[in-house]
Amino acid sequence: MKTLKSVKCGESATVVRLHGQGPIKRRIMDMGITKGVNIFVRKVAPLGDPIEITVLGYELSIRKLDAELIEVV
Repeated sequence: MKTLKSVKCGESATVVRLHGQGPIKRRIMDMGITKGVNIFVRKVAPLGDPIEITVLGYELSIRKLDAELIEVV
């Protein structure tokens, strides 16, 4: 299983599945990250937290722990 955390800077990935439940999953979905969405990783902080991404034309920062819950291809 490949997660968003393992995607390198400058690469794109497509969301296959969201793991987690309750408010954690809802927070991820509120950012526009749902199944089938293309995500571009713009920048990763030196320690890996946060990860700056582009989703549906919006530039977002996501925590490393949340990125582990997003399964991508």
